[in-house]
Amino acid sequence: MRQVVPAELQAMQLDESTNQQLMVYQALLIKWNKTYNLTASKQAGDILHRHILDSLSVMKFVQGKRCLDVGTGAGLPGMILAITDKNRDWTLLDSNVKKIRFLRHVKTELDLNNVEVSHVRVEEFVPKNPYDTIICRAFAPLDRMLSQLGYLLTNTNQLLAMKGKQVRQEVNDVNQDDLTIEVHHLETEAQTEGANLVQIRQSAND
Repeated sequence: MRQVVPAELQAMQLDESTNQQLMVYQALLIKWNKTYNLTASKQAGDILHRHILDSLSVMKFVQGKRCLDVGTGAGLPGMILAITDKNRDWTLLDSNVKKIRFLRHVKTELDLNNVEVSHVRVEEFVPKNPYDTIICRAFAPLDRMLSQLGYLLTNTNQLLAMKGKQVRQEVNDVNQDDLTIEVHHLETEAQTEGANLVQIRQSAND
């Protein structure tokens, strides 16, 4: 059964099939939240603005074919971005069993062949091949995030961190030797975790 797509989502100009899949994701999250408390947002409007649209605000910054969402939780932003762009392969990484079960259910329900769900702690994660984009949302302060994820950075990929108002202080606390760091303001209706995006790359050798 086709669902009514909110005007805010229609404004993103995605195709109808993608919109319907995002609505199914929203409905599944509302249903699972009643039992498993996957996110603090319980109502459709909150999930749309605070999670779905927030995740979509970083679409244009994602690069490459292989992408990794660390500490994905309920699939934010990775599952949303995987639904939106089937040409990219996403690994969704989390250590929470309930959230992993939810993500696997969503993958099955939506028949997403471009999603791999990985139940592992980040410090134990050993990828077979480098990722083109690594992204985190509400994961950890930048300095701690880099201490945990810095080993995933190469001279050809990027690390993206969705951040709030504290972003400038966090950037200042980072040892920026050998790194290029840019902060992008994100236009979202709900200025929550994703109000800013920090883009981190290894500096090019002179």
